[in-house]
Amino acid sequence: MARERATALLLDFDGVLRRWDPAVAAVVEREYGLSEGVLGEIAMQWGRLQPVLTGQVNHAEWMSSVADALTESVGSPERARAAVEQWQSYRGEVDQEVLAFVREVRAAGIRVGLGTNATDLLDADLTALGLVGELDVVVNSSVIGVHKPAPEYFKAACVALATPPARVLFVDDEDWAVRGARAAGLSAHRWGGHADLRYLRAALDY
Repeated sequence: MARERATALLLDFDGVLRRWDPAVAAVVEREYGLSEGVLGEIAMQWGRLQPVLTGQVNHAEWMSSVADALTESVGSPERARAAVEQWQSYRGEVDQEVLAFVREVRAAGIRVGLGTNATDLLDADLTALGLVGELDVVVNSSVIGVHKPAPEYFKAACVALATPPARVLFVDDEDWAVRGARAAGLSAHRWGGHADLRYLRAALDY
């Protein structure tokens, strides 16, 4: 049986609407004598990341724990904090082609939600990146207390969009998130880049 046509779009933030330039972290790591990629590796360790994604700790506390983990490598707590602050001052860049697509979809009367595993810094990031008002709803894991790919996350997102799961198209650049969305009853597409926009337009059929 054919799926129902999607009438709402749920879009991942990092890797889809927001891009990160890896050169920024690399510059900081070189300046402080750190191995390449170590900032991200420490920050993304699941025991450190999971609490901030579910609102158990805030973004500042998360980054403080990263600095603590770096202290021995850089020589002092002060240098560790400075490295993390320099790294974190960069908040990524909006993918303008994806943003244009979001505007196009909303102009066609389709609700668009941001579905992201994020910290309490998300609202400030959306403001800094000029994205306030560009989305109908924002579903932040640290606000609702559960993260992708849990079925409860996608249920909350569909409620926020006021759209049943079968009518929501979810787009993410991670396989595990796409699989979780499908298990929760949503249509889902793994983002591979701008070439996918043609498919997404066809799937939304507006």
